[in-house]
Amino acid sequence: MSAAGPGPVAAFLGLWVGMSAAMMLPSAAPTISLFALARGDRQRSATIPTAVFVAGYLLAWTAVGLAAYGAARALGGASPLDAMWSRRLEAVAFAAAGLYELTPLKSACLRHCRSPLGFLVRRRRTSALRLGVEHGAVCVGCCAGLMLVLVALGAMNLVWMALVAGLIVLEKVLPHGDRAARPLGLAFLAVAVALLV
Repeated sequence: MSAAGPGPVAAFLGLWVGMSAAMMLPSAAPTISLFALARGDRQRSATIPTAVFVAGYLLAWTAVGLAAYGAARALGGASPLDAMWSRRLEAVAFAAAGLYELTPLKSACLRHCRSPLGFLVRRRRTSALRLGVEHGAVCVGCCAGLMLVLVALGAMNLVWMALVAGLIVLEKVLPHGDRAARPLGLAFLAVAVALLV
């Protein structure tokens, strides 16, 4: 992936979309189920809108992957999946993630992801693709700090992927998971300080 050209971008996107699907779809499953129920996807022929919704959701994450790829290339790295991070850059990533976990934007996105029914009802006349992209964009806002930490730790490391995916499910799905954002933010800030010391 270190060479320029469309091949490396395509290879990166294949890995990124696969990683995004594996990590994000479990936490998006409740919203996908609500969407399917709201659209009446009970028969096999009616599942197309749900598949389009999921495609829109993954499209939002694909856009993030392309932005991350472009940023990594601009900083001299091959891709966010294999970039070698210095301790200072890791500290900056953890500090940014920690601060983000404490912001009102994170709280608003997390509320949406935890309770998407109102969003789906208000937007029921919106196309499945657009609704999927919009929900995916809010999900990106919800998980941006955690994904930044994952990239700093090593995005293709299966242990870190599983840990971050678990934190995402904790925050978005489990009872009282929204209360985890503040302690996580403080923990990330502590890691940032430790990396600099």
